[in-house]
Amino acid sequence: MKKKRVVVTGIGIVSCHGCDPKEFYDALLAGKSAVKLISRFDTEEFPSKIAATIDDFEVGDYMDKKQARRSDPFIRYTMVAGKKALESAKLDQAFLEKADKTKYGVIVGSGMGGMSTYTEGVEILLTKGTRRVSPFFVPHIITNIAGSLLAEEFDMMGPNYSISTACATANYSIIAAADHIRKGDADLMLTGGVEAAIQPMGLAGFCALKALSTRNDEPTKASRPFDINRDGFVMGEGAAVLVLESLDHALARGAPILAEYLGGGISCDAYHMTSPHPEGKGVALCIQRALEDAEVESSQVNYVNAHATATSVGDVAEIKALQKVFSDPSKIKLNATKSMIGHTLGAAGGMEAVATVMAIHTGKIHPTINLDNPEPIINFSIPTEAEDFKVEVGISNSFGFGGHNAVVVFAPYKG
Repeated sequence: MKKKRVVVTGIGIVSCHGCDPKEFYDALLAGKSAVKLISRFDTEEFPSKIAATIDDFEVGDYMDKKQARRSDPFIRYTMVAGKKALESAKLDQAFLEKADKTKYGVIVGSGMGGMSTYTEGVEILLTKGTRRVSPFFVPHIITNIAGSLLAEEFDMMGPNYSISTACATANYSIIAAADHIRKGDADLMLTGGVEAAIQPMGLAGFCALKALSTRNDEPTKASRPFDINRDGFVMGEGAAVLVLESLDHALARGAPILAEYLGGGISCDAYHMTSPHPEGKGVALCIQRALEDAEVESSQVNYVNAHATATSVGDVAEIKALQKVFSDPSKIKLNATKSMIGHTLGAAGGMEAVATVMAIHTGKIHPTINLDNPEPIINFSIPTEAEDFKVEVGISNSFGFGGHNAVVVFAPYKG
C-alpha cells in the first residue's frame, strides 16, 4: 500500500528563547546562549548550578488559571505549545468544530513526566501525612496526561498515547504520529515532546551521574558540543509540538506547509544503560533505517541537526555513526542546537525538529557555539556563525538512555 505523504503545517514551542518559533529561531541564528545560574531553588550543594531555564512563564489565555495553578509545569508547557501549534497551522475554532476529529490525534511524549508534582507529593506524604496528598497527584505525574488534556480540550478522538524513551522521546513520538497518518488512522496529529525536570530532584539525579557540566563560572560557555574541552551537558526544559497532516488534508484546507516529513528510523544500541555504543553501531543503523523509510539516498542529505549533548563519549560516537553512513561528510552541514538551549531531555527531538523545519523554511542554519577546539575526528562542516543554506534533505538525531535511537527526515515541500 502506498504511504500517504505527511507535511508539517504548524509549530508550537515553549522554550528558554521564548514561545514563538521565529523568536526561538532568531535567537539560535544569533548564537545566543540561554544558559544561566539557576535561581528558582538553592543550588549551593549542587556541583552543577546552571541550566537553560524558562523563567517568568505565563500560560496567558491558553489555559484556565485555576487548572494551571494546580498543574505540573510539563502539563502547562504542553498545553501552551500545543495550542500555539494549532494557531500556527491556521486551525481555528470554527474549522475544528466542523472537522472529523475522530481522525485527529495527539502523541506528545515526556521522559520524566510530572517531576515537580511527584517530589512535592512525596514531601507532603512524609511531613503532613496521607490525607494531605492531592487527588491530582497520580493524574499529574503520568506522562500521558499532557497529551490527553490537550486532546480533551479539542475533542480529538484519534490516536492518543505517550512514548517515553528518555532523550529520544520526541523523535519516537513524531515517527509514531506520522505513521498513523501514513496508514490512514489519522488525518492530523499533534506531536512532539515535553520536559520540566529542572528542579532539585532532577538536578540531583543528573549530578549523581556526573553527566552535567560544572562550568558554573561561565554559564553561556558551558554547553560545548564537539569541543575537546566539553565537560558534560547542561539541563534545559520546555515543549515543542508539531502539527503533522496528510498532504491531501493540508491541501484541502489551504494549510501553510512548512516542510515535508519524509520518514524516520529507530533502533537500540543494546549495549549499556547510559552510555552509547562507542562505535555508534546502533546510531548508524538508525540513520540507515530512517533514510530507507524516507526513500532517499545518503548522498541526498546535506544537513544534520545532531544530538550532540556535549558528553565525552556521546559526541564522538555520533560522529563515528555519521561517518559510517555518509561517504563525503565535508558536503554536509552539521550543527548542535543544544549548544544554546541545553539538553531538554524528552523535548529535545521536538526542539531540534523545530530547528530543522525552520532551517528549511527560512533558508538559514544556526551556528554551533563554544566550538573553540573541535574533536580531531570531525570532518563535517560545522558553522560557528549563521549561514544562508538551502536544505535539500535534513535529518535530526535523538538518542536516549537505554540505548534508544530515533532519527527523523525532513525536506522542503515540492508539490
